[in-house]
Amino acid sequence: MTADEELSMLEDAVRRLKIEYDVYFGGGSKKPPVDLEWRVQSLVKKYGDNAKLTYPQRFRYNTVAQKYALFSDLWRQKLKIKEEGYRRPQDAVLGIQGLRGSVATKEPHSRNFTVDAQVADPELVDQIYQTMVSAREKVGLPQAGTLDSFRQFVSSKTAQIRQQSGCTSVEYTVEVQDGQVRLKARAKR
Repeated sequence: MTADEELSMLEDAVRRLKIEYDVYFGGGSKKPPVDLEWRVQSLVKKYGDNAKLTYPQRFRYNTVAQKYALFSDLWRQKLKIKEEGYRRPQDAVLGIQGLRGSVATKEPHSRNFTVDAQVADPELVDQIYQTMVSAREKVGLPQAGTLDSFRQFVSSKTAQIRQQSGCTSVEYTVEVQDGQVRLKARAKR
C-alpha cells in the first residue's frame, strides 16, 4: 500500500471517528468508539515519524493530524462533561444529550427591559431583579444583593448613563454567558 493510499485511509478513519463520536454524544450509542480512536492514534503516530513522506504528503498528513488533534481535544472535554453530570448551561452548546431538566430548559438566554422615566419604575425594576434571581438560580449561583440595593443600583446607573449619553431611556439586558449572569445597560435613543 502506498503512502497516499494510507493517508487516504487515515483521512477516512478520522471522518468515521468524528461520526461515531457525534452518534455517541447524541445519545445513539452506549459507549465511545475507543477501538476506532486507538487505530487512528496508531496511524497518526506511524506517519508522525515517517521521514520518507514527500512535501505534499507531509502537508496532507499535518492537515489530518491537526484535525484529529482538534477533535480529540473536543471529545475529551465532552467526555469529561458527560462524566461529571452536565452542570452548566454552556454544556448544551456542545451538543451533549442527557442534560438535566434545569439546564435543558428552553428559556431565552437574554431578556431586555427599557427604563424610560426620569425615575425608574419600581415594578419594572422588580421584574429585572426577579429575572436576575431566576437566571442565577438556573445557573446554580447564590442570590446576590437585596431588592432595595438593586433598586438603588439601577437608579444610579440609569442616571449615570443618561447624563453621559444624553439619552431618554436606558435598556437593561439580563444575559447568561459562560455560566455567569450579567446585567448589561446601554443608552437607548
